[in-house]
Amino acid sequence: MARGETVVRVDLADESVRSEPVPDAWRRKFVGGKGLGARYLYEELDAGTDPLGDENLLCFLTGPLTGYLPGEQRYVVVTKSPLTGAFLDSYAGGSMAGRLAGSLGNHAGILVSGRADRPVALSVADGEVSIESAEEWWGLDARETDEQVPGPAVACIGPAGENGVSYATIASDGGDHHAGRGGAGAVMGAKRLKALVAHDDPPEFDEDLRELRETYEAAFATDDTGRWHAASETVETLDFANEVGVLPTHGWQEGTFEGADGIGIEAVRDAAHDRERADDPVPGGFQVESDDGESVPRGSTPISLGAGLGIDDFDAVATLGSICDRLALDVISGGNAVAWAIRASETGLIERDLSFGDEDDARRLIEEIATRSSPLGDTLADGTDAAAAEYGGDDLIPSVKGMALPSYDPRGASAMALAYATSDRGACHRRARPVEVEALEGTDWSHADRVEAVIAEQDRRAVLWSLIADDFFGEALSATLGADWLAAIGREYEPEELRRTGARIWTLIRLFNVREGFTREDDALPQRLTEPLEGGPNEGAVITPESFERTLECYYERRGWDEQGRPTRETIERHGLENLELDPATHDVSDDD
Repeated sequence: MARGETVVRVDLADESVRSEPVPDAWRRKFVGGKGLGARYLYEELDAGTDPLGDENLLCFLTGPLTGYLPGEQRYVVVTKSPLTGAFLDSYAGGSMAGRLAGSLGNHAGILVSGRADRPVALSVADGEVSIESAEEWWGLDARETDEQVPGPAVACIGPAGENGVSYATIASDGGDHHAGRGGAGAVMGAKRLKALVAHDDPPEFDEDLRELRETYEAAFATDDTGRWHAASETVETLDFANEVGVLPTHGWQEGTFEGADGIGIEAVRDAAHDRERADDPVPGGFQVESDDGESVPRGSTPISLGAGLGIDDFDAVATLGSICDRLALDVISGGNAVAWAIRASETGLIERDLSFGDEDDARRLIEEIATRSSPLGDTLADGTDAAAAEYGGDDLIPSVKGMALPSYDPRGASAMALAYATSDRGACHRRARPVEVEALEGTDWSHADRVEAVIAEQDRRAVLWSLIADDFFGEALSATLGADWLAAIGREYEPEELRRTGARIWTLIRLFNVREGFTREDDALPQRLTEPLEGGPNEGAVITPESFERTLECYYERRGWDEQGRPTRETIERHGLENLELDPATHDVSDDD
């Protein structure tokens, strides 16, 4: 049996484990990873399923190329988000992905349902999954769990997941890597699942795959993305965003940060320690010393916990990042939650003295959020939208579908506003990053230009995350979308078929979200972005609602969706999704326009 033809079902309620085949049509149409997870979620969840309830499905999935591709190996967690109520796919790198692929054998992944009556862990080895007690590890943070759970690769939750924080992560490698945004860690905690342990080595290469790796490694090393990644990784995104005036600073009030030099790439290089790496031309991460030990400051850390909070001391930012890593709390949502509280304090919405630039304020509030140990922390644990509903201040921090915006302020590159608004999991800069072209070109893009740029990236990433490819190495697969790699493992696709597959997956997830009640109103422009940006080359920039609505209309038309953002019957059939059961309460199944 070929790899990926089966999945493992785990019901934690009755502690049953069984293997079952993946429908052949699903493997063909959705490939693996993101796509396959979306198909299972659509098939098995009823509309309105409680994300923290027993019926929600938690899928740990690999792709057909996990363990084979160069770059950082990744796995994906697919579930319904407790933060947004929408579809969620979160990816993590590090040692877990390759070992999980090797440990699963022929299985594509593990589908977890139910809730255990005590803390448990899943142990994966030799193609089999077993349920083991994890009571002794409940209450430990991510690093402590990684140190105490036996096994070479551990993915776990920390206090944030155990306490149901709606943006809790699933951490691996002691907190160096996370399946981050959207709260998969809270779903894991609700199921009383503390950890997933993979015991076996990554899959071995055959000669065809080895030759492909060598070819692509050489090409990536000389590619613009490869050179940039080797030199600075994602930490240089802060320097880029600051230079072009899209760095969200002081709670999304300004587009540049005077203290950027103190927390950017040069500061990281100065603080970094040499790190032992595998024999791979695609690098790992900068590792620096913080007050809590070693940490890896990804680009989101200095952006959200540095510029976003007005903190210009690198050691302080690294320490805050390390705290989030140990608590297994998403740094982007966590940073935005603290920024919301500071702005709410400044405007008198809450009776607590908080200020930008104060590391101690930020640290205390992050810990209160992860433990839900104060009224403010408890409310912020459910996101900035929940805090605004409780206290007011819905114009303080921009969000889409309940997820606070991440790395780039779209007032300096308005195509990003469309990318955020139409992202399938809420505000996300990884579904499409047109800012990298629009901001540098300095041209006045038309509505059609923005739409084409966003759709092309959304579809491309949908299929690459079904393979599953590293974000950066994935750039090297743009021409073939991995068709040559799939052929090397006996799965024949033409590149054009894979492009259609990406659009099919995006459409399927839109149908899932429509069934959950999402409409055009949920693709709205956040109010904060209609207010002038302060400082930097884009000072005074705003996105007008009228302009945004015209772009959104153009996007819907190009996608083949109706005016409410629902895929039409014609579009559903064009993507080969006509056999899906559509809910007439949320979708006009007779609409052919």
